[in-house]
This record gives sequence, structure tokens and C-alpha cells, in this order.
Amino acid sequence: MNLKPETLQKIDEVITHYPTKRSATLPLLHLIQEDIGYIPAEAHEWIAAKLEIQPINVYEVVTFYPMFRQKPIGRRHVKVCRTLSCALRGGYKVCEQFEKEFNTKTGEISPDGEVTVEFVECLASCGTAPVVMIDDDLHENVDAAKAKQLAEQIKAEAAKRR
Repeated sequence: MNLKPETLQKIDEVITHYPTKRSATLPLLHLIQEDIGYIPAEAHEWIAAKLEIQPINVYEVVTFYPMFRQKPIGRRHVKVCRTLSCALRGGYKVCEQFEKEFNTKTGEISPDGEVTVEFVECLASCGTAPVVMIDDDLHENVDAAKAKQLAEQIKAEAAKRR
């Protein structure tokens, strides 16, 4: 696993902050995902060895928390809330619109490598449902038309980089 030297340094530093090494599992997972974009299977073994625990203990944490990705994603990450408030107010149609706009299915990377659309659990803005988080920006009251507009913005930004 190729981690940046600064990430390795942060990992060694973080471990010292916990009386039990195992308690550093979450911070280490965050650091690795921040560095390489996701948590590859080999990271389970690597973290387990580093923290002197079993790889299954790392796997349990990775699979429990939805913020950890187990495979690479596109350059942009579009998360559409699917919980009750958002579902009742059109979240499924919003997700379908993003899939259509980027010619992809949920959880997959668009053909141009630009976007991954995910249907996720609560984004904690039920009163402004349906909500979409694009990278770290929350968009509220998103309907299919607004989803199309957001997709066009992403496409325009991608075209500028090319």
C-alpha cells in the first residue's frame, strides 16, 4: 500500500494519542481514505498489523460505517439521500436523474471517470428534503430539474479542466 510519507507520519502520531492501539482504528481509516480515496482490502491487514489486532476487526469498522469507501470513486461524489423524508419528496427520482445525466448506475464511476452517484442514508436535513451532497456541499430541496442543473454545472467544470 503506497501512502504518502506525511500520511505515515500522521498515522504514527495518531496512534500515540490512544491508551489502547485498537482505538485508533477509525482515525487511521480516515487518514488512509483521505490519502488514496478509499480503503483497499490490503489496508485491513496493514492497519491490523499496525494496531496489533485481527484484520476482521478492521473490516467490521469499514463495513459498518457508510462513509468508508471500499473501491475507488469518480473525481466528484454525488450522494443522494434515500431515507424517508427524502424518499417521500422525490429522492428516488432525483437519483435516477443523476444516473441519467452521467450515464451511470449508483455506486459506479461514470464512463468519463468524473462522477460516482450514490444513494445514501440520512444526510441530516430532513426539513429540506430531498437533499443531495456533492463532495462536501449540501443542496436542499432538489427535484429532477435542479438535479439536471447541478449535473450540468459538474459537466461544465469538468470541461474546463480538460
